[in-house]
Amino acid sequence: MRKRIALAASLLIAAALPFAAEARDVRKGPIKIEQPWTRATPGGAKVGGGFMKITNTGTTADRLTSIKTDISNAVEIHEMKMADGVMKMRALGKPLEIGPGQTVELKPGGYHAMLVGLKQPIVKGKPVKVTLVFEKAGEVEVELAVAPIGAKSPTGGGDHSHHKH
Repeated sequence: MRKRIALAASLLIAAALPFAAEARDVRKGPIKIEQPWTRATPGGAKVGGGFMKITNTGTTADRLTSIKTDISNAVEIHEMKMADGVMKMRALGKPLEIGPGQTVELKPGGYHAMLVGLKQPIVKGKPVKVTLVFEKAGEVEVELAVAPIGAKSPTGGGDHSHHKH
């Protein structure tokens, strides 16, 4: 009987663990941040990525002007897109506009926050604090949940999108 209770307790704890590391959604005024996350980095890595969904529930546009964190020297908004059959990444170089009612997703392979000049590795299970700075909504503090190295989603799983070949 004790073994069954111990097993049941172990299973309940194991089932709850992924949720303990989940990102917390944040809202400030009309700006809603969902599923903020990053990937763990190997020792010596100098860059990391930040990902999330940003929704403007308001009636006027707002712009993400910068992102700040203590874990890196700088944070840049980058864009990845295909050009002449080659995937290219570049710093956006201007604020990221989020129109009224619009959701912009920062994700692997698209827009993302690039943490440049990491001062320490990003460690799985140890959230990373960042501050998003919006033109109208002001500063929004967010904790990025940390998924395993190479993760393609906040839960660490692979890319579940479906591609036609």
